[in-house]
Amino acid sequence: MDILFSGNDKVFDGVLTASLSIVRRLERQRPLTVHIFTMELTRVSPNYTPMTQDHADLIEAALRRHNPESNVILYDVTDNYEKHLKGNVNEGCYCSPYTLLRLLADLYPMPDKLLYLDADVMACKDIGLLYDKDVSDVEYAAARDHYGHFLINPNYINAGVLLFNMKRCRETGIFEKARELIRTKKLPFADQSALIRSTTRKKMLPHIFNDQKFLYKKTVIRHFSKRLFYLPYPHTENIKQWQVDKVHKKFGYTCFDDILEEYQKIKEEAVTKA
Repeated sequence: MDILFSGNDKVFDGVLTASLSIVRRLERQRPLTVHIFTMELTRVSPNYTPMTQDHADLIEAALRRHNPESNVILYDVTDNYEKHLKGNVNEGCYCSPYTLLRLLADLYPMPDKLLYLDADVMACKDIGLLYDKDVSDVEYAAARDHYGHFLINPNYINAGVLLFNMKRCRETGIFEKARELIRTKKLPFADQSALIRSTTRKKMLPHIFNDQKFLYKKTVIRHFSKRLFYLPYPHTENIKQWQVDKVHKKFGYTCFDDILEEYQKIKEEAVTKA
């Protein structure tokens, strides 16, 4: 299985926990190749520094404890970002420019089937239930956005989990079209809006493949995106899976404890070695 993440050095914790959840929830051994797009963009913000090879090596070592055939490949996509998206009108949008990096996927030798995941997701069941979906006649498969399908469109998708048919994507030019939109139009949700507007054909998935608010018995992927809480007063919070205490106290989740304990041990060992 080939998985794509993107981000700067701040998403290391997310990629590590998400990758561990995938490999630990597999029902049968399957080699996992994790592709990570990163870049240096300190011209926009001093915090926009790339994920390092040391980070990638730590993730790979963690995965190989479960399956020695797993691999992590780190791509510095700075040059292609600057060539195709530099100074675009969405560069300072509500999300970081790193969310735009998935729009460069067609410029690299990706496999024909590629699962893009935001770094703030956790696999609750065998992710093969999603990865093995047939996408041969579409550009991608995605689930509805929890809030967007009420407020915007019944089939408005959330781009945090996307199962791409890269062969079809290259044929239709979806990424190229999306990059052109990003360069020229201010979009409400940046890359997500650009992908949706550039889509020729997609497959709609049940919410269990991208649950953005609740955790159900059948949930395959829990997406820790920003969500609305009503108590003790209406407010939003952006709790991520690596914030272990908040995951326990706010959500009451214990189903990820085996993963999070391994994550914390890896972090402690890395600090000790440093």
